[in-house]
Amino acid sequence: MDLNEFIRLALAEDVGEGDHSTLSAIAPEAVGNAKLLVKEKGVLAGAEIARSVFNQFDPALSIQTHIHDGAFVKYGDIAFEVTGSARSILTTERLVLNIMQRMSGIATHTRYLIEMVKHTPVVLLDTRKTTPLFRHFEKKAVKIGGGENHRMGLFDMVMLKDNHIDYAGGIKNAIIKAQQYLKQNNKTIKIEIEVRNFRELNEVLEVGGIDIIMLDNFTPADIKTALSQINKTYQVEASGGINQDNLVEFAETGVDYISIGALTHHVKSLDMSLKAKIEKN
Repeated sequence: MDLNEFIRLALAEDVGEGDHSTLSAIAPEAVGNAKLLVKEKGVLAGAEIARSVFNQFDPALSIQTHIHDGAFVKYGDIAFEVTGSARSILTTERLVLNIMQRMSGIATHTRYLIEMVKHTPVVLLDTRKTTPLFRHFEKKAVKIGGGENHRMGLFDMVMLKDNHIDYAGGIKNAIIKAQQYLKQNNKTIKIEIEVRNFRELNEVLEVGGIDIIMLDNFTPADIKTALSQINKTYQVEASGGINQDNLVEFAETGVDYISIGALTHHVKSLDMSLKAKIEKN
């Protein structure tokens, strides 16, 4: 979604017919200052989006950035200050906090997992398990935290999962149909296919013509066996049941990618607040 359109819709959702609390209590000419206060340690993310929110709602607001996205932060740090119309600051406050708290939580958790496996060449990927209409920002937070994005949506990769395979009538049919579809539509996007066991893996290796194999719910020991069979012919992704407790064991198998849905769907927001003061009534 376009950033400006997202901000417009998000403000419309929150403000509706008007911010009656602010309009009733704050004079139109009041000037204020507010500081983004970090209240726990983590990785900052979303500061640039916050600037866009302020600027789109009120171009006269002035933002002074002290800490940039991707930096480690701790309790008491001030990420930025915003100065201008007190009404504008109050009306945009919650949207800015909602964006930054969630993005910073995702970036923090991603960085934590990245540090766990930095001794391996594995790449950590997010998934499509995201908040509707907020996917772009959640995936941006993963990248800020040091991970990489899998496909952004259904449009930028052919991803043949278990249900696609079953509906298509098996591995061979699914791959051949996908290849034909791409050729007929002049598409050059990659084909990834999920396998649930060694029988399906062998079928994929027999048919070929794909780019990435996803080993779904394979144990680390089985992944090592599968990698020896694949023999670097295709890139390999591990997925399913992988979390911070077993991540290192999976990463040390030598797999190319590990996808973790919890990067975006099971994350605690980073605590922060916008502390305001009046400069001129």
